[in-house]
Amino acid sequence: MARESAGSLPESSSLWLHRFAVFTAFSTLFLIFAGGLVTSTESGLAVPDWPLSYGMFFPPMVGGIFYEHGHRMVAAFVGLLTFTLTIWVFLKERRIWLRRLTLVALGAVILQAILGGLTVLYLLPTPISIAHAALAQTFFCMTVALALFTSPNWTRSVPLPRNYKRSPSLSWLCALTTGMVYSQLMLGALMRHTKAGLAIPDFPLAFGRIIPRFDSSAILIHFAHRVGAIMVTMMVVWTVYRIISTYRSQTRLLRPAIILAFLLVIQLMLGAMTIWSGKAIMITTFHVVTGAAILGTSFLLTLFAFVMTSSQFQTYIHPANKAV
Repeated sequence: MARESAGSLPESSSLWLHRFAVFTAFSTLFLIFAGGLVTSTESGLAVPDWPLSYGMFFPPMVGGIFYEHGHRMVAAFVGLLTFTLTIWVFLKERRIWLRRLTLVALGAVILQAILGGLTVLYLLPTPISIAHAALAQTFFCMTVALALFTSPNWTRSVPLPRNYKRSPSLSWLCALTTGMVYSQLMLGALMRHTKAGLAIPDFPLAFGRIIPRFDSSAILIHFAHRVGAIMVTMMVVWTVYRIISTYRSQTRLLRPAIILAFLLVIQLMLGAMTIWSGKAIMITTFHVVTGAAILGTSFLLTLFAFVMTSSQFQTYIHPANKAV
């Protein structure tokens, strides 16, 4: 008979719920990729109506329609996954706070669909387009959290030794890094939706200078994104160095830290190649989705750091906790 901890599911049932949550998170990452393709190919208005496409559920998948309607189909699939996950959690989970989180995620995916529709109906207004991008990253983080919180054994961790504490603490260092990554992604969204991606056409210099003349808002936005990339790099290096130098025995911290460092290197290369290639479609799109992967990994690392260093946080999220 499968073991059952107080207030949680039997491990076999919980494992399948966890696997479904992981699948939902990866599907959301693919949805971000599909959305990136829409932006990279400038296909946002290839289908002028919503929620149908030229009055049909399945229009001819040609030209920009393939990217825009394909994005809608993937979004509908992720919405169905989120709805299913919500029902599953409500039927099987006793943690009230986890049920509430799934409801918030379901509300977010519904709001995201509405924002996507408004983006089309109002002809790609920049504020709505950026809000659509911001909510996409936020929803992705929710799915990452759900995938982690539904894991049968994720709270089985050893608190870090007290003498390893530094300022800032590891948990808050990871949180600051995640916040910096999120801010950088928002700058990237602003740059894409204001068509400032090639406002500075050379790299690593800017018009042959370290700091360009800010003759337009597009140049300012583009350069701010480059400065943001430097700041993100510094925060990631600081975080990864802290973990490798102090917590290398904690595999739950070390593994995502190594992945985070690897993704950062790939992202910096993709950023440079985006400029050098004149915003080639696939390079630009992979730059978008790798940024989301960095955010998700950093957020995952933050959650691990909090649960391994904060007894209060661990008590709150533990499967045995039914009341909150």
